[in-house]
Amino acid sequence: MTDRPTAGALEAFQFLETHPEITQIDVLISDLNGVFRGKRIPRSSLEEAYSSGVNLPASIFALDITGNTVEETGLGLDSGDGDRACLPIPGTLVPVSWHQRAPTAQLLMTMMEPDGSGWHADPRQVLARVLEGFTRQGLTPVIAIEQEFYLLDAERNDRGQPQPPRSPLTGERARSSQLYSISELDEYADFIDAIHEACAQQGLPLDTALKECAPGQFEINLRHRSDALRACDDAVMLKRAIKGVAQQQGFEATFMAKPWGNEAGSGTHVHISLLDEQGRNVFAAEDKNPMGSAALHQAIAGVLALMPESMAVCAPNLNAFRRFQPGLYVPMTPSWGLDNRSVAVRIPSGPTAATRLEHRVAGADVNVYLLCAVLLASMAHGLDEQLTPPQPIEGNAYTQLDATLPDSWGVALELWMESDVLGERLGRGFQHIYYANRQAERALAQRTVSALEYDWYLRLV
Repeated sequence: MTDRPTAGALEAFQFLETHPEITQIDVLISDLNGVFRGKRIPRSSLEEAYSSGVNLPASIFALDITGNTVEETGLGLDSGDGDRACLPIPGTLVPVSWHQRAPTAQLLMTMMEPDGSGWHADPRQVLARVLEGFTRQGLTPVIAIEQEFYLLDAERNDRGQPQPPRSPLTGERARSSQLYSISELDEYADFIDAIHEACAQQGLPLDTALKECAPGQFEINLRHRSDALRACDDAVMLKRAIKGVAQQQGFEATFMAKPWGNEAGSGTHVHISLLDEQGRNVFAAEDKNPMGSAALHQAIAGVLALMPESMAVCAPNLNAFRRFQPGLYVPMTPSWGLDNRSVAVRIPSGPTAATRLEHRVAGADVNVYLLCAVLLASMAHGLDEQLTPPQPIEGNAYTQLDATLPDSWGVALELWMESDVLGERLGRGFQHIYYANRQAERALAQRTVSALEYDWYLRLV
């Protein structure tokens, strides 16, 4: 009598049987910046990866955007720079259609402690711990993530700067906004179609694609899921697919928050509702009031209360803060309202059963696991403390409210580190690791003199 295969081993076996052409698999884990790190393993090692995991150094979560270890996190040489086992995330073993050299698949991983619990510095595990609190209360977050990005010409201009792409249909370089333009989607139909094909192969629940409000800027949305971890898995897989397809077609895709100072930045919008144990949306008002229930108001109050402390996650780098400029649909102060795109937290219009909040502050450069962890922790704080939000905003929030969210990376990091609520809900150890990692990258950025400074100051002061 033989032992029955584990679910993981069966997943690996069935995938290899279905895809005899696959020769290699990228095993991937998302670092603090949302950058994928990992290994490329041969087909023959896949089943072992499921049975034993793949060892990666814990210092992956000490890496800054340049890929260097930030020792101040305590995850580098001071701890011996040891390995941790990374285990496969079920359902994320999928083909990679855009790889041009060899038939390739990818598999998302998550890092574990030696005792089998989640590694406290892994953003996915941070989110998992926040979700445990909702599970204990019989609540299930339902999440949908919208991501904006720029499609760029693969070639830089004569100053070495990025430039909008040339239309595959007309050969003309994009110059104007063309928000919601269907003809622009038609011009880039091969690119959009290739993304849909790649995502269909990977089982990603794509919803809508639209032309955003700057030259070469697009948005692709995912349908909601009642599994918040999987919703974030979808988002990071979609981001990789967009970048991979763009490269395959001779473009470059960037999720940088503010590639051009005079054009709109790229954001990440998160829609969240809560279901009780009977599957009812607790944010929906019994009298069908479009403003939602008392629970929705408490959750929004929590998000608004912790929004300043959350900015270190919503704007995780130097460039991210350039996005916060008046008049470009980026919220500058904690605010909320019904069907209002000038506020930080919007209640979208729609059927009562779909009542939800939409968080509109974060840039496209966020780590979505951390963003959702912070938002859900903030919502839980509002619900637990039964907080009351300020009055909702009607009309243009930019003309009614002063900008109060921190517009400085340094200030945002200090507010993050001083937050007792986020420290308790996300883990004090993680709070320190994130602060040390971002603070070290900020110090490195501060030592870099920009071309603008040479142009403005070198000869004139």
